[in-house]
Amino acid sequence: MTPTGQPRVFLVDDHELIRTGIRSELTGSVDIVGEADEVDVAIEMIIERTPDVVLLDVHMPGGGGLTVLRAVSEKCPDVRFLALSVSDASEDVISVIRAGARGYVTKNISGPDLLDAIYRVAAGDAVFSPRLAGFVLDAFSLEGRNLEPGDVDPDLDLLTPRERQVLRLIARGYSYRDIGTELAISTKTVESHVSSVLRKLQLSNRHQLSHWASERHLY
Repeated sequence: MTPTGQPRVFLVDDHELIRTGIRSELTGSVDIVGEADEVDVAIEMIIERTPDVVLLDVHMPGGGGLTVLRAVSEKCPDVRFLALSVSDASEDVISVIRAGARGYVTKNISGPDLLDAIYRVAAGDAVFSPRLAGFVLDAFSLEGRNLEPGDVDPDLDLLTPRERQVLRLIARGYSYRDIGTELAISTKTVESHVSSVLRKLQLSNRHQLSHWASERHLY
């Protein structure tokens, strides 16, 4: 932290326009100590400058945000990471959290909410966009038992990440149409995913599928 209590922030994103927008929103409220658009450069500069919070793009050329997070965490475990991504896919969220990030927000977040997230992460809190909470709770639940998803039930390993998303929404009682809206896919595609899941799990209908998911707390 600076003497005025502002967190020292480092920006990692391979799009200059995104970094410019973030700087515009944060200047005056945090101390931006550097930025990088490449993985190797980001790692070197973050280790050198040891910011309080790194705003980290998840998908970048050269290994992505996970490579930055893991490399820096080995050298500077006190640096906290807040993932800032266009992706809200469960596999992205969970992989980043397991790697040690303290938060994950999507790039449609407002300036004031992003600033609040940075201050909370700097203070040691965990911060996530509201619709990602279910994914995060799943990840923490599994990590708390020192298990990987496949250890909970080997049948889950048969499913693709998209099929798991569909399965969770089925367990929450979503209709096929609502699932399509939530995942931005057609109802026909939802039906195709459900058919695939039923076949892989050797179940006969949606009622059995919902019961199977509920028993495993896949909400």
